Amino acid sequence: MQLSIGCRIELRCETATPLLALVHVHSSLAPDLIAPERLQLQPDRTVEVLADQSGNRWCRFVAAAGTTSLRYATTIEAPDHTDPVLPGVRQCPIEALPIDTYRFLNASTYCDTAALMQLAWSTFRGIPAGWPLVQAICDWVHGQIRFEYGASREHQSASQTIAAGAGVCRDFAHLAITLCRCLNIPARYCTGYLGYTGIPVGVAPIDFSAWFEAFLGDRWYVFDARHNIPRCGRVLIARGRDAADVPFLRSFGAHQLTGFEVITEAIATDGQPPIAGQDDPELAQSLIA
Repeated sequence: MQLSIGCRIELRCETATPLLALVHVHSSLAPDLIAPERLQLQPDRTVEVLADQSGNRWCRFVAAAGTTSLRYATTIEAPDHTDPVLPGVRQCPIEALPIDTYRFLNASTYCDTAALMQLAWSTFRGIPAGWPLVQAICDWVHGQIRFEYGASREHQSASQTIAAGAGVCRDFAHLAITLCRCLNIPARYCTGYLGYTGIPVGVAPIDFSAWFEAFLGDRWYVFDARHNIPRCGRVLIARGRDAADVPFLRSFGAHQLTGFEVITEAIATDGQPPIAGQDDPELAQSLIA
């Protein structure tokens, strides 16, 4: 399927302020782009797009005093099928893990593994290691946590999400990631575009979305504790240990967010109507670091 994706971020700064924005598609998806990426800053100024060691592409610029608007847009070819479901995939033994996956077993800013270690081992004891275990974690998180706009605190950890019983999609991802790590399954945080594709259209505006990947067998697989159903139309922006690694906007000075919009739309091709579906809109402020 072809997707039109993009965003608009408007902010106000009292003085010139350096910023990093994560809005470009991940480096791994460059071959899937079917239209040039368009990036516009108003007022016009110098901007760099730089890839880090994880393939995340950061937009770096200095916002002037006053109001700055960033717009990004492109068209991409996304798979028509939903996330794979492979119950037979086994867990990779700790001693056989690729060396670069071990860091995704560690605690991180929002994934406080020490606080949830006992809960993880007591709750998921006896479940077969591998895909069934990760799916059981997603089922548990999906059942325990209520999705609610405004319910998440700015720096809410996984253990705080359990205590609150509510959160937004990044909180679902952080909790599932933390439980996976407690059970020796490397897990990493993903952010990206996920619009009204494959599920009924909702009334809330589209926002950036969060899901996670778990390392099983010999590769990474997508899981989504918030929706807890296979989805289509995911477009990856960035991966990290958690949301602290990959905020959509990182400001090195005071700023006020004054406008925010995300666009993810399926394009009708060959006379076929676009595929309808839905994203998990979040409060824009919860995505700002």
